[in-house]
Amino acid sequence: MAFGIIIIGDEILSGKRTDKHLAKFIELLSARGLQLGWAEYIGDDPARITATLRRTLASGDIVFSCGGIGATPDDHTRQCAADAMGVSLELHPEARERINERIADVAREAGTEPNYSAADNVHRLKMGEFPQGADVIPNPYNKIPGFALKHAQGGAHYFVPGFPVMAAPMMEWVLDTHYAHLFHQTAYVEKSVFVYESMESTLTPLMEALEAEFPQIKVFSLPSVGDAQRRRHIELGVKGGPEHVEVSFAKMLAGLDLLRQEYVLAGV
Repeated sequence: MAFGIIIIGDEILSGKRTDKHLAKFIELLSARGLQLGWAEYIGDDPARITATLRRTLASGDIVFSCGGIGATPDDHTRQCAADAMGVSLELHPEARERINERIADVAREAGTEPNYSAADNVHRLKMGEFPQGADVIPNPYNKIPGFALKHAQGGAHYFVPGFPVMAAPMMEWVLDTHYAHLFHQTAYVEKSVFVYESMESTLTPLMEALEAEFPQIKVFSLPSVGDAQRRRHIELGVKGGPEHVEVSFAKMLAGLDLLRQEYVLAGV
């Protein structure tokens, strides 16, 4: 079971808006000792959204979906989720209550009485139409909820708005409410060095040997052409459990010495 995120919206793919969900979700996971397993971006294409959700719902992963749960013509996620589950949409009673609370709040701020039968307020209730069997995710920003779908494989999907100011606290609530038992269960560290003026092809045999000898860790290399602060280099490192990282990192440094590579510890 992995944590995944789906970010939906043409505005992200066109560059009209810059995605902020991915970085924030990684931050929320990292603060709890968790890691992101995968991420996908999708435009406002109902067929593609439905196909993606049908696939990810079958995965058993814990998935957060950001965007497309409003009530405008380009918001397809609610219907696509229902189609992927093979169920219909229905107005969730708790969502109806929360949306009516929001309508009352807006009217109060304007100094008027709420008119729940007004056309625009009736339309707002569409944002509370969720796939049958869905649970509500509270929205502390404006009370318009998101929704959650559990599935037989043991995973779940959590659908939140495309606005980061709303999505972030909702994702945080889900993690703290449903997955606290997973927090900080696996210690995870990484250690690396900057190897100067080298080639990845030169370092690859060492990397392969380390992963073969220490299957519990991952070796990574991040080449850089350099900048004003640091000349051309490769950040070479290992990541995993502390006990395995310490031993494999020492072996990596010994290998670099044998290759007569120039390097400094990252962060120094």
